[in-house]
Amino acid sequence: MNRRLIRPTLSDVQDQLGSRMQRKKPAPPDQTNAENFYYLKQMQARTPMIVVLDQGETIRGVIEWYDKHCIKVHRTNEPNLLLMKSCIRFMYKDGESRGGAHQEGDNHQPQDAE
Repeated sequence: MNRRLIRPTLSDVQDQLGSRMQRKKPAPPDQTNAENFYYLKQMQARTPMIVVLDQGETIRGVIEWYDKHCIKVHRTNEPNLLLMKSCIRFMYKDGESRGGAHQEGDNHQPQDAE
């Protein structure tokens, strides 16, 4: 009695692996559009905003428009400004408190902790 080893061909193995790869969950999108949604919401409501720059300077105004790299802030009784997003530390709605965090450093840790 002769026994034969039955091996799958290379194409059979590739077909099986290909079907397994298709079942994997797709990767999440690179961009969630949350930033765009936030800007549009503030622009439509003409919400007064406070923008804090890297140097610590604060700008008060309403976001007039934005693009990928910058925002335009409309200020009353002062010239409008075009701010590069890379120079913005953070922004928040005018009238919202900063939650008691100190202005210098913005690391939200007490000065005594070392």
